[in-house]
Amino acid sequence: MHKTPLHEEHVALGARMVFFAGWDMPIQYTSIIDEHMAVRTHAGAFDVSHMGDFLIRGKGAGLLMNTICTNDIQHQPAGRCVYAHILNDQGRIKDDTIVTVLGDDEYFMVPNAATTSTIKSWVTEQLRGQEFHDMSTDLACVAVQGPRAKDVLAALTTVDLSALKFFWGGFMRLDKIPGKGSEAKTPLLKGRRLMNGPGNGIVAFVSRTGYTGEDGFEIVCENADAVAVWRAVLERGGPFGLKPIGLGARDTLRLEKGLLLSGTDFDGTQTSLQTGPGWVVDWKHEFIGKQVLVQQKAAGGYDKLVCMVAKDKGIPRHGYEILRDGARVGIVTSGTLSPVLKQGIAMGYVPLGMAEVGTQVQIKIRDNIIDAEIVKPPFVRRD
Repeated sequence: MHKTPLHEEHVALGARMVFFAGWDMPIQYTSIIDEHMAVRTHAGAFDVSHMGDFLIRGKGAGLLMNTICTNDIQHQPAGRCVYAHILNDQGRIKDDTIVTVLGDDEYFMVPNAATTSTIKSWVTEQLRGQEFHDMSTDLACVAVQGPRAKDVLAALTTVDLSALKFFWGGFMRLDKIPGKGSEAKTPLLKGRRLMNGPGNGIVAFVSRTGYTGEDGFEIVCENADAVAVWRAVLERGGPFGLKPIGLGARDTLRLEKGLLLSGTDFDGTQTSLQTGPGWVVDWKHEFIGKQVLVQQKAAGGYDKLVCMVAKDKGIPRHGYEILRDGARVGIVTSGTLSPVLKQGIAMGYVPLGMAEVGTQVQIKIRDNIIDAEIVKPPFVRRD
């Protein structure tokens, strides 16, 4: 079982630790609802160092990324972060990922923790002379999410954060953290031009991304600097209401926004047409699995992932049956009691012809059947 560089920090804070995707991770520090609401109203800090970290660069790397990913990455400007799916030859989703364009033919890819080794093998099979660097065990990542996230990060760096738009990233020095920080050694961070220039402080790659649906930033640094970053985030974020957040609230937060969970909302048998969102596929470029999607789109008749709100009391859970007029039509993939809405919410697959917003369905919860309605995501919208 792997441990992130922040493992002892979590234990010291009294976190309840669980096994997740090969890692010993904090599921909660106080309660999932308290942590969830802290992110929705103020800010939260997550250890997401278990995620993969790949650097792909060299001649033809842009074409390589477009071949691997469903979205157009090759033609994006430096600093742009792109959400995409990675498909196999049969058009099935191997993983979802965020790829950041670092420059001409240089890309930073973050696969999910459970699929890191699988995606590493898949990408390296497609290489045609490009460099591939797996830094997954060399880098840490602290995510700061919530309405006050910008205030928290501003307490760590002199960089003008208004220049970092949503789904953009850049290299910066966290020059408000005491201490010089270690000298960057990994290919991702070594020798980079920083947004705030030379000086003292920890070198990090910061992107305005996250998986909570709130404003937020993900701070990627080297393992040697992880504890200093984590402690600074908690200390400087305290006045803004920031709390440490575990995987439990991370799951309920992403579900309220209708965001997919790898291995749960797709398990290797679904295509991007089935899961959506529609913009995850750019049809203007060629990519592995595209022809299968083209054929599937033309044929129709597939199951589609939808969002559902329970109209009666009850909490939908993974594996529960979705019914229509008493007959089983699908299965819930993700479900919970929304801390914001105080209603049961769920995602699951139903036949395409039943996937229209407003369609009335039922969910079987043990021996009870409750009414539910298909709705447009997200369940909770940002003010």
